[in-house]
Amino acid sequence: MVNRVTVLGSLNVDNIMQVKRLPLPGETMTMSAKKIAGGGKGANQAIAAARSGAQTAFIGKVGADEQGRLMKGYLEDAKIDATSVTLATEETGQAFILLQENGENSILVLGGANQAITDDDIEAAKEKITTADFLITQFETPIEASITAFKYAKENDVVTILNPAPAKRVPEALLKNVDLIVLNETETELLTEIKIDEEESWHQAAAKLAKMGVKNTIITLGSKGAYYKTTTAEGFIKAFKVATLDTTAAGDTFLGALSSQLHKDLSNIEEAIVFASMASALAVQKLGAIPSIPQLSEVNDALGEANF
Repeated sequence: MVNRVTVLGSLNVDNIMQVKRLPLPGETMTMSAKKIAGGGKGANQAIAAARSGAQTAFIGKVGADEQGRLMKGYLEDAKIDATSVTLATEETGQAFILLQENGENSILVLGGANQAITDDDIEAAKEKITTADFLITQFETPIEASITAFKYAKENDVVTILNPAPAKRVPEALLKNVDLIVLNETETELLTEIKIDEEESWHQAAAKLAKMGVKNTIITLGSKGAYYKTTTAEGFIKAFKVATLDTTAAGDTFLGALSSQLHKDLSNIEEAIVFASMASALAVQKLGAIPSIPQLSEVNDALGEANF
């Protein structure tokens, strides 16, 4: 059965600047290359879901500019329903990515049209939410809109997935309607005030999130792997070892791919994480966000070669 996934999120044009390392304060450096590609956490996650086999819809905003047309084109090329991507008076969002030789990146985001999403937009796109199996959102769009969207989702038995990135505090009004939270080490530390290092800290963080109202947690741990804790299962999945070129879309690819495979009752969470981990491992071996996200056949082939 094909999962129906709706993503409420950001659409950004990525300006990728390749540098040997990050500049020091007051230092001027040259960069080895510059590339423009599609991105934004929302777009990345939606395209990852679609390329992994999910029937995907998107709720978002772009500017009336060339970048906006580019981003809608990326969604449509991935066979994503983009009818709820509307025009804003603001310019299309952009991200400025400093990509180091070791594959690590630092990102600055200009929200632009992404910050113009309102409750009226959520109301207009309500059917996209209520008919989905999963609703995903992040924090590159207004939290108020996410609160409204998650409320509609929970009223209609839609599983809600929150990716609290960029890292910030989560209002209780949103947290109470989160079925599954997927977050990295930095986001986990901000939310729980627990330093994420040894395995014991993963358990402590999941327990604290459960006390905050979120019963199901996945903590992505970079090259180490991913820890999960649900109401019925707990475990750790090691990451696949690959040569890393660009980690920009690693987390987004993981989440989108996960949503394409996950059962609504989360009963297959381990298998879904293995699939998502492979999708992410393939993504980090290529440059750029959207261009790096693999197709379903590529993930399945790689899993077969890895004997999964």
